Amino acid sequence: MNIGQASRASGVSAKMIRYYESIGLLPEATRKDSGYRDYDPIDVHRLAFVRRARDLGFSIDRIRELLLLWSDRERGNADVRAIANAHIGELQEQAENLETMIATLRHLVRSCRGENRAECPIMADLSRGAAPAVRSPRRGKPVADRARL
Repeated sequence: MNIGQASRASGVSAKMIRYYESIGLLPEATRKDSGYRDYDPIDVHRLAFVRRARDLGFSIDRIRELLLLWSDRERGNADVRAIANAHIGELQEQAENLETMIATLRHLVRSCRGENRAECPIMADLSRGAAPAVRSPRRGKPVADRARL
């Protein structure tokens, strides 16, 4: 099947299929006499595997490990389970970081009255550690101080 058919069958865009081939996640497709790529059902199954792993947030490197294990019929499930558990830990850490960001932003939004005044707790927090804005001589509005950036 051609790349368009493989894309529809696997749910992976043609662009991503080419990318996965370029990084070795998918073996380079055989070519027809016309030069077009030719994919078989095993390639499509592999692409669907990659798509599902990406949907679950696995990195390319982890997917590479999982594909090696998937193709090894002698492997034990312990290796696969260890990779999945490590990924769970990473996802939990990301979730905790997101919760911290949400809590911080909620606090900042609560502390901002939304008035038409220059002082803003949200902007003050965002600008901590950043170069201070300077006033534009023409409009009196803050602009980035390029010399400090």
